[in-house]
Parts: sequence; structure tokens; C-alpha cells
Amino acid sequence: MHVLVTRPEPDSIKLVGVLQKRGHTAQAAPLSSFVPLGLDADDLEGVTGLIATSRNALRAIVGSDALQSARGLTVFTVGAATAEEARRMGFARVVKGPGTAAELGPLVASLVDPAEDLLLHLAGERMAHDLASELGQLGVRAETRIVYRMDHAARLPPQVIEAIAGGHVDAVLLMSPDAAATWTRLVGVHALGSAVRSILHLCLSEAVARRLAPLGGIEVEVAGRPTLEEMLALVDLAAANIGG
Repeated sequence: MHVLVTRPEPDSIKLVGVLQKRGHTAQAAPLSSFVPLGLDADDLEGVTGLIATSRNALRAIVGSDALQSARGLTVFTVGAATAEEARRMGFARVVKGPGTAAELGPLVASLVDPAEDLLLHLAGERMAHDLASELGQLGVRAETRIVYRMDHAARLPPQVIEAIAGGHVDAVLLMSPDAAATWTRLVGVHALGSAVRSILHLCLSEAVARRLAPLGGIEVEVAGRPTLEEMLALVDLAAANIGG
């Protein structure tokens, strides 16, 4: 099955490799690019722990003057992939969350001392979940620092346009509401509305799927849980159905 991978680099290339190992034809079509904003050492004053709800939040502080001090703190991560990234970056105390930002808050609140701890949520410019506010309601002191942003693509790569127009694409992976909104916009920019009706749109969540509504008449499937593993399972199932 020919799958478009819309994640930003370097995740797009990595996921292409994963899909190819599973027997699929995969093509990178990044819909955004990662722009790190960094973190100052002063931002860590009084902070006893970090929260990372994406790998990009951690990657954003690579090369910053705060990284050395940050490595000495406990970091609470949204799930397994972010926890792995934290360990790779040299964090020694990593607490792996259950997979979503909404589930992470209660876990963090159960493990910290409200009287002693101050947590810093490393976040992107657009947050789907205000974790610091939620933790505040749970009695935990928490602040947010914006450490990266995502710049959205103005056009699809020519080879991707050609593949879609030629009817060679079977599925597209959409991992965020912003990605789905950008995809919807670029389908219009390139006049591909008719061509994408034959493409299966695999979405990480219902929130992602809702951003596709302007396209109308497309086939959409949503992962049971918002994890990469569930998305890969959707791809495998779709390929099996096509093969059958």
C-alpha cells in the first residue's frame, strides 16, 4: 500500500522507514517544519521538574544553555516515544505517561509534592491541552514555556502532487489537527479535491478528523487510541483489506 507520511522532519523520514519495513510503499510529505525557540537557564530557576508532551518539546532545548541543568531534573513525558527521546538526550530521571496529555496531568499530580515542587511544561506555540492550568486546579504549581513552533507548508512537493493526481496514493497519515487543516488547505491549493476521494485518510483522533470536513466525501478512519502504534495498526489493516 502506498502511504503518504505528513509528519515534519526528521520524524517523517523515520516513519517512512518503519512503514517500508512493514511491507508498505511510503512517501514523505511533511506538512510543517520544526522551529526551535530554545530555553534560557534563568527559566529553570526554582523548577524541580519538567513536563514534555512531545518529542519536539525536548528537541527544542538541544543546544540551549539550559540543557545541562535540565538533565538533572525529573522529566514527566506524555508517552513511550517522548520518554525514549528524553533518555537519549541524557535525562536520568524519566517518568513515562500513559500516552495523552489529558491522562498525564493526574499522574503527575499523584507523584509530586504540591508544597515543594514547581513544574515547567515545555510546550509548542499551539497547545491542544493546557496542562499547567489543569495541574493548578489539582493543587500543583506549574508554568508553561513555549519552546518551539511549527511553520506550515505553503505547497506540497511536486512528486507528491504527481503521485496523488496519478491515483498512486492509497492512504495518508494525519497526526494532528494542524496537519489535517494544512492538508485540507493544500488539497484546495493544488486542485486535488477529486483525486483525494480515493485516498483513505487515517487520523490520530476525532479532533484530527474534524479538520477534514471541508473536503467532504472522503474515506476517514480514526485510531482507537492516539498513538503511533495504533496508526501503524490502521495502515496494516487497510493494506490487508485492499489485498483481500
